[in-house]
Amino acid sequence: MVIIGIGNILQKDDGLGVYAASYLNENYTFSEEIEIINGGVEGIHLLNVLEENNHVVVLDCLQLNDNPASIYAIPAKEISGYGLNNGGAHEIGILQCMDMMELQGKEVPQAIVIGIVPAEVIFEFGLSPELVDAFESYISVVLQYLDKHNIKYTKKTTFTSLQEIMNRAKDPLGVMI
Repeated sequence: MVIIGIGNILQKDDGLGVYAASYLNENYTFSEEIEIINGGVEGIHLLNVLEENNHVVVLDCLQLNDNPASIYAIPAKEISGYGLNNGGAHEIGILQCMDMMELQGKEVPQAIVIGIVPAEVIFEFGLSPELVDAFESYISVVLQYLDKHNIKYTKKTTFTSLQEIMNRAKDPLGVMI
């Protein structure tokens, strides 16, 4: 299984997936069968990751007509076209990569998008207050999904806060996963 955080940290709430992937990587130890990737705005460049894995968890924002910070866990095949990773800075998004695989007759991985409805997608670092408030609930949904698939994890003794991760993203020498 691979967890891919998708988003653009330069566009406020759109960076949620990247921040969540970093948060999970820095605060939890997972069983060997899991890999966490900062997919950022890589789009088509993630095609090889999809081809090499049979189970993918995508962390991203979702453009849905719902209240900001509403959290969804939806099989990827059901939501093609709703992610913010659809065009724009993302060019060809990860969901479109799965469509391409299917058209080529390749086996498409089991994939779920654990998404959140953004409050603000503007040119700014960080997250809106709504998404900051919902962040622990969002992480909890991700961990519940891992539990459901018998992925073992433990919380690390050292803790990196969401704020630290967001601050590091602003620093050109900061290291995101």
